[in-house]
Amino acid sequence: MTLSNTPEVGLAERVSKRYGSLVALDQVSLAVHRGECVALIGESGSGKSTLLRCFNRLTDPDDGRVLLDGRDAAGLDPYELRRRTGYVPQDGGLLPHWRVRRNVALVPWLRGEDEADPAAEQALRLVGLEPERFGPRWPRELSGGERQRVAVARALATRPNVVLLDEPFGALDAITRADLQATFLTLRRELALTAVLVTHDIAEAFLLADRVGVLRAGRLEQLGTPAELRAEPATPYVRELLRRARVTG
Repeated sequence: MTLSNTPEVGLAERVSKRYGSLVALDQVSLAVHRGECVALIGESGSGKSTLLRCFNRLTDPDDGRVLLDGRDAAGLDPYELRRRTGYVPQDGGLLPHWRVRRNVALVPWLRGEDEADPAAEQALRLVGLEPERFGPRWPRELSGGERQRVAVARALATRPNVVLLDEPFGALDAITRADLQATFLTLRRELALTAVLVTHDIAEAFLLADRVGVLRAGRLEQLGTPAELRAEPATPYVRELLRRARVTG
């Protein structure tokens, strides 16, 4: 999948997904522009993680379509797509029987790159981990924050077009979470990252993202900048959500 000139790295067009009688997504449309971070917020079961996973085909929509760099994701090999799309799940998803360096080098190795280990070491440095110190360790020897840094490093090792993060900091203590948020902001600036971030924390979404999408029961209630959401909540639900999170203007 080669980089195209389209301004959208990712585009969901009227995407719907059902699990039996449960409607997870209901005709959701969303564009992710090159170099921006879009955060998806909402209650549990609102559809935010389902939408995120449509971008790397961990989930395929029932209706609508998802485009990656102008190409229909349904026509792309899902394994190749995932090797070109960074992904950070909430639990990090590290392989416990592989050391840190090998975990981070996984995707470059799967893609047959000759410089997998150097790419892994560079990615570890990007997230603030010295490869000489942390590369030989097992995941079980790391703190929760260190494991998530390794997971982010693995997602960045091939410099993907887009990075998908599914509540990556949700299980961390407040201090560690703030440190990783600062690291993410630095990475965004230095690498001009394109990212989609799922979070249940509205303050985190407003801190890290250029635009925020509010989902409720599978529908996109509003999409806009933090300033736009504060100034003009589009629905009573968005207004109440912001009021309860104490992020209103």
